Amino acid sequence: MKKYSEMSKGELSAVHGELNAKFGGYRKMGKKLNMTRGVPSDDQLALSDGMLTCLSAGDYKAANGADCRNYGGLDGIPEVKKIFADLLDLTQDEVVISGNSSLALMFDNVAVNMSHGVRDGEPWQKQGKVKFLCPSPGYDRHFTICNYFHIDMIPVEMGEDGPDMDFIEKAVSSDPMIKGIWCVPKYSNPTGIVYSEETVRRFARLKPAADDFRIYWDNAYAIHDLGGTYKTIPNIVRLCEEYGNPNMPYVFASFSKVSFAGAAISCIASSKSNCEYIKKRLTAQTIGPDKLSQLRHARFFKDAEGVMAHMKKHAEILRPKFKLVSDTLNRELGGLGIAAWTEPMGGYFVSLDALEGCAKRIVALCAEAGVALTPAGATYPNGNDPKDSNIRIAPTFPPLSELGEALEIFCDAVKLASVEKFLN
Repeated sequence: MKKYSEMSKGELSAVHGELNAKFGGYRKMGKKLNMTRGVPSDDQLALSDGMLTCLSAGDYKAANGADCRNYGGLDGIPEVKKIFADLLDLTQDEVVISGNSSLALMFDNVAVNMSHGVRDGEPWQKQGKVKFLCPSPGYDRHFTICNYFHIDMIPVEMGEDGPDMDFIEKAVSSDPMIKGIWCVPKYSNPTGIVYSEETVRRFARLKPAADDFRIYWDNAYAIHDLGGTYKTIPNIVRLCEEYGNPNMPYVFASFSKVSFAGAAISCIASSKSNCEYIKKRLTAQTIGPDKLSQLRHARFFKDAEGVMAHMKKHAEILRPKFKLVSDTLNRELGGLGIAAWTEPMGGYFVSLDALEGCAKRIVALCAEAGVALTPAGATYPNGNDPKDSNIRIAPTFPPLSELGEALEIFCDAVKLASVEKFLN
């Protein structure tokens, strides 16, 4: 297949005409296809339907005898704490259970640090202009939290082993107003990168200028493998202990893409000392979480092994969708020299880099043809992709038939935007 960069102007004009005609047809079809966010499909949600009926009337007691219909249990019921602790290779004292959203835990943590400081230290907002390091492309919701609190975001380039650690080490050691870094260490959103052991060790060895610097370790996809060998990453909590930074990491995880996205459970994990401080703070925030939801999860999954068996069912549903993305991109775009993309072994996204200056045009063309994508630039702080090239593909929600249609239109949009760039 001939690369677009090797085509004559006449050849490019002919391709342009064919693609324009295709898009004329797409616009008339009135399609409504959605690849905007990485949400579970209906089939995935149905895997957990048994959770809705797993509690028997009158049987609402947790393992410690607590009535889950009542107040109390700020840090979670024992059986759920054990499940999360086993999955994260921690102890129950290092885990605090919360509601359905780990994102809410991240927001609350930043909010408290802004207003009251880290562990009752000087509030961030009184120290000056707070900054966060943001590996990019990255998770747009992390960036939204920073924007909400008017935190300056410093992009950090991502490589095959994780973010640029040379840059991170230099930045945190020299600037005391850098208070945190966002990390998705396993199957990063959107690239699917898994941090290497050396990268994780370098995080644990950081020597920040700010003693209230924290690593926000969003382990959203820790158990979301698509099949084959289960990939593991080093335990950031244990490594930070080893290198004398026991309180530096906050680990976040949830079952939002394991059970029910809107009715799951989540946790924050850290040192025992940090967890004790968090529990103390919770006494001012709540009289108790939704323990019935926790109990349903404990009864349905039983233990960590039950969760992992459940995740294999998710993988069976997701694997064909990711294969379809890979097959379609390789068939339609391979060899043209106009795009590069990831082929992740887990997580919820595929990241595509188009020619520089083409991402917004591609997303706009898809919208005209009835395919909704995550906005171009969303994977960078403030929505500003300096190359205007990165696009996040979210294949999990649509049925295979609709996903196939959306991908065909998407690939034609990549081609059309690329031809336009060469012609201009």
